[in-house]
Amino acid sequence: MADLWQAQGWAVSIQPTNAPGHATALAQQAAAAGHRIVMAAGGDGTLGEVANGLIDSETVMAPLPVGTANSFARELLMPRPNLLEKHKLLEAAEALLAGKIQQMDMGRLENEEGHGRNWLLWAGTGVDGYLVDRVEPRPRWSKRLGRLGYFLQSLAAAPNVPRMHATVTVDGLSIEDDFVLVLISNCRLYAGGQIILSPDACLDDGQVEVWLFRGEGLANTLQYLWEARLERHHNDPNVTRVNGQAVTIHAAPVMPCQTDGDKAGYTPFYCTVKPRALRLLVPNTAPADLFSLPGEPLMDG
Repeated sequence: MADLWQAQGWAVSIQPTNAPGHATALAQQAAAAGHRIVMAAGGDGTLGEVANGLIDSETVMAPLPVGTANSFARELLMPRPNLLEKHKLLEAAEALLAGKIQQMDMGRLENEEGHGRNWLLWAGTGVDGYLVDRVEPRPRWSKRLGRLGYFLQSLAAAPNVPRMHATVTVDGLSIEDDFVLVLISNCRLYAGGQIILSPDACLDDGQVEVWLFRGEGLANTLQYLWEARLERHHNDPNVTRVNGQAVTIHAAPVMPCQTDGDKAGYTPFYCTVKPRALRLLVPNTAPADLFSLPGEPLMDG
């Protein structure tokens, strides 16, 4: 990939990460040094870390899918490498070279003390926050198995998800009930890109889609997963979608939260939207209606 970009006149420096959060620090350093692009080679968690380091800067983030799920790469319809098709990583790099720079919304999650983090794709609590809290950081054997390892760990932990009673307030509208999942989404796909959650979502419209899945326990969770896989969750009377810009969640018992598939503290928390806060290099494979505003080409000609 570096050779391909260098052949197009780019100077490329490769820096590995060595701990959680290191990608954010490297991205901040790159932005401070005035570098034009930071390419995030990893999965959705890595993208979230790099986006945290580049938010509100002029430096552009470019996704290079080498993670386990690569949900955002699926959203952008990028070529994704695997053991038998490693050349697809070069195809992804070529798609980025032919892409456009867009401005993407980001979310901000804060706890009651005002401490928090920015996020790129999702923030959630309930079953997904609980499973991330139990599964991450993943052991070496699980990482080697990829999706299968994550599935096996999640399957072992899923029966122990506690019942959650929550009050969710979106732009002043409050809804109180028992929920298996409250998900704040800034994109279209979910669950490693396997589910089309919000097919009409736009990444630069200044709002998020808040999904409320009522119920409790593993049976309700599996039911919703099946419905969502078939794109029938929109018709379930126990599923509510509310679009908005400011979201507050209080839950009993206190529940773990996740952002971009990583641990993000516990409830209660407050989320806001930061409109068009990230400059993103979008490959030429991306759906034409994913952004409402026109982008600018990376390269002329």
